[in-house]
Amino acid sequence: MPLSEHEERILAQLEESLVRQDPNFAERVRSETVYRHAGRFCKWSALTFLVGVVVMIGFYSQSVLLGMIGAAIMFGSLVVFERNLRRMGKAGWRDLTQKAVDNSHAARAGGLESPVQDAREWFKTHFPRRES
Repeated sequence: MPLSEHEERILAQLEESLVRQDPNFAERVRSETVYRHAGRFCKWSALTFLVGVVVMIGFYSQSVLLGMIGAAIMFGSLVVFERNLRRMGKAGWRDLTQKAVDNSHAARAGGLESPVQDAREWFKTHFPRRES
């Protein structure tokens, strides 16, 4: 159901008031998407997975319980990663991997597309496929 003209005016006034009071917050709200939020959680869960690997490998020889705690950390981080990856979906992955260009700031590179493509090309040139 679309907003009425009166509701649209009130919403515009609220937005103008927010921009005047706290322009940094308003810009953050404008630029933040569900995809970036889920992508941030994916990055943190990947880092947590690595911490779990370190805990499991580092402490398993000292205590099996600490090794199991490391495995539990790894499992929990994988669950969080999978849920956020599903939340992002295909469109979110494209949004995360493309370079972000913001008109109000200088062009900032925030994507994974270029480094992944560069690595892929490097592997293709250094390790050609053998015909069998």
